[in-house]
Amino acid sequence: MQHQHLKPFPEDFLWGASTSAYQVEGAWNEDGKGPSVIDTHMHRPDGVTDFTVAADHYHRHAEDAELFAELGLNAYRFSIAWTRIVPDGDGEVNPAGIAHYHRVIDALLAKGIEPVVTMYHFDLPAALDAKGGWSERATIDAFARYARILFDEYGSKVKCWLTINEQNMMILHGRAIGTTGRSGEVSGRELYQQNHHMFLAQARAMVLCHELLPEAKIGPAPNIVSVYPATCAPEDVIAADDWDAIRNLLYVDLSVRGSYHPLAWAYLCAKGWEPEILDGDPELLAAAKPDFLAFNYYSTQTVGASRGDASDIQVRGGDQQIVRGEVGLYRAVKNEHLPVNAFGWEIDPVGFRTTMRRLWDRYRLPLIITENGLGAFDELVDGRVRDDYRIDFLKLHLEQIRLAISDGVEVFGYCPWTAMDLVSTHQGISKRYGFIYVDRTEDDLKDLARVRKDSFFWYQRVIASGGERLDGTAVDDGGAEAGVVRFP
Repeated sequence: MQHQHLKPFPEDFLWGASTSAYQVEGAWNEDGKGPSVIDTHMHRPDGVTDFTVAADHYHRHAEDAELFAELGLNAYRFSIAWTRIVPDGDGEVNPAGIAHYHRVIDALLAKGIEPVVTMYHFDLPAALDAKGGWSERATIDAFARYARILFDEYGSKVKCWLTINEQNMMILHGRAIGTTGRSGEVSGRELYQQNHHMFLAQARAMVLCHELLPEAKIGPAPNIVSVYPATCAPEDVIAADDWDAIRNLLYVDLSVRGSYHPLAWAYLCAKGWEPEILDGDPELLAAAKPDFLAFNYYSTQTVGASRGDASDIQVRGGDQQIVRGEVGLYRAVKNEHLPVNAFGWEIDPVGFRTTMRRLWDRYRLPLIITENGLGAFDELVDGRVRDDYRIDFLKLHLEQIRLAISDGVEVFGYCPWTAMDLVSTHQGISKRYGFIYVDRTEDDLKDLARVRKDSFFWYQRVIASGGERLDGTAVDDGGAEAGVVRFP
């Protein structure tokens, strides 16, 4: 649909940005924090930094909040580290961890920035992992207890909660993103039992939030993308439907409708991976009613019918954003209509609009985008980072949000990845996403100085205009020109 007149972004739109605790905070073992699976299984290749210091946001959060306010953010999506609150996952509460996040939240609120809090972003407590992690129903109880602590402590201050970040990526690509720990070395059947337990834990948290915090809103935060058939051949369409159900709809249907998507369930049964469902599980899942859908979007995926042999598998597979393929299910196909970034991720702003439309059509819940961004090897030259390519990327995606809003989709917030540079899952600090440059390298912490990138000034102007001014930059020389797209 081509609109003659576009609807504006809502006046109360959340203009935000995102981070996660383990990637930005550092201070991995300070003030009583316990180890998470990220800390004990850091999956770091040679020459890539670990997460022990990261951007040192733990010690510099007040300074960073000042920069977020200068940027113009009215929302900041971040995660609370479970092991700062309950170091072993289900034992004693850590007062220092409780106090830290009170300071973080208070600093944001003092600047008029709404905290959007993720309860669990990949960092399962290592002590729970050693006991079997999500394979054990005891972890459901541990998470529900942790949720109650968060609601009791911060519920008067936090009105927007996210339960679990990218549960689908933890199940489908746990080894690639380093979230599996010991309890991740399991069969497919046990992996989907873990998945079922995570859904039950999420449901407990949602029900509890609505009981304790009737004014608050809560929702899941999966990674959702549109899946295209490689051609209009019916067999390719079937393969796309199958992969969409397994990658996307399984996770949103269970979160919103409290039931397994039939295609996904058929797949699990065919594999012998269907989880054990106990009495009371369906009722609990059905009782959890999210108030909105958060989702992370980076790219789309294109698939074809399986050929039944190894040619189905994408040679570059392993990265969670690159379609991989599965023999007998679907074939990985490169979309020749899309450019790619430096890491082989296809760039599809129009697919972003398609994804929003499909989510709205199926679930009719308000949407907030909690990750969307461009990783690149930014360079600090003469005190400046010229990241026109990031401006181009974000501009194109914001245009598609406005088109989706004009299509009738209810979108209430945009929190791109990331507010500031942090340690990337795969390429360390060298792969940067932020509006704020953190001056360090893989092996040299330097002074961790914060530097405003060109994209900082561009996004500042976008926010100040309520999304009306997307073209160009706020920097006169070297900025992106309207209509010019430069991806590294």
